[in-house]
Amino acid sequence: MAARILITTDYLHQGDPVDQLLREHGLEPVYSPSQGTRTLEERRSLFDGLSGAILASEPVTADMLAHAVSLKVIARSGVGYDSIDVQAATVRGIRVCNAPGTNHHSVAELTIGLIIMAARRLSEVTTAVRQGHWPREAGNELRGSTLGIIGFGPSGRATANLGTALGMTVVVSTAHPDPDTSAVRFADLDTVIREADYLSLHSRGGQSAGKLIDASRLEAMKSTAVLINTARGSLVDEEALAKALYDGTIAGAALDVLENEPLPADSPLRSLDNVLITSHLAGQTTEARTRAGLAAAHAVIDVLENREPAHPVNG
Repeated sequence: MAARILITTDYLHQGDPVDQLLREHGLEPVYSPSQGTRTLEERRSLFDGLSGAILASEPVTADMLAHAVSLKVIARSGVGYDSIDVQAATVRGIRVCNAPGTNHHSVAELTIGLIIMAARRLSEVTTAVRQGHWPREAGNELRGSTLGIIGFGPSGRATANLGTALGMTVVVSTAHPDPDTSAVRFADLDTVIREADYLSLHSRGGQSAGKLIDASRLEAMKSTAVLINTARGSLVDEEALAKALYDGTIAGAALDVLENEPLPADSPLRSLDNVLITSHLAGQTTEARTRAGLAAAHAVIDVLENREPAHPVNG
């Protein structure tokens, strides 16, 4: 009997390249798209009789893994793996893998797109035009402004390259500065936050007890600055951000990721005109989806065929 591979990523489907690749290696894909919250019973039985899984960003808890008696590998069809209890998986001998380097160009392009939208107030303008108005308010050029980047992994680097091409001064905070990169200036976190006209987050979540961007760091930003987050919702204190936007502590924000997704109906961010919110789609281009899906499939195949996967999260 062929080993069964669960696929919850909603854009992967029967007959696509991922499906074909798995079947070529004698595996049987089983589809259960991630669409909202599963019941406790559904979560506990999700991995029944499965050898591997290619997952979207839905939570995988220790309780779920305790019921996954035959599971050997979980592969994320994306970069982040905060939603997976990696420690619990490691204890049970389940390999966890992700797909870095598959969507950084997509993330960088959306980041710059959000910056342009904020700088030229495109959301307000297009809404007003649809309502029959014809606004002619001035926006701001990006050339000559300062792009602050926190985190210098693939998406941070790609965003820096695009910012430089637009004539922005790029200042980066990272634990791993690249001495061979002359197009950007490396500085400490507080300096980047203080100098940025546009502050873009590209770091991993879960690295400290508190939020990376909290009330005190929002206070340290320019009153004309815009915060952009296409990385992790857990990086930002959303309550403090909503207050900062309401009070005019900063000029605006553009968020593709949130602490809780979809955005709760009672979130104070919903009522603010100076925040752009997109639906966690920075990495969701056709090209990036293809690369990420195939990378996840290769990780599953490698583990089940007793090879070391290209991008393991645990040992």
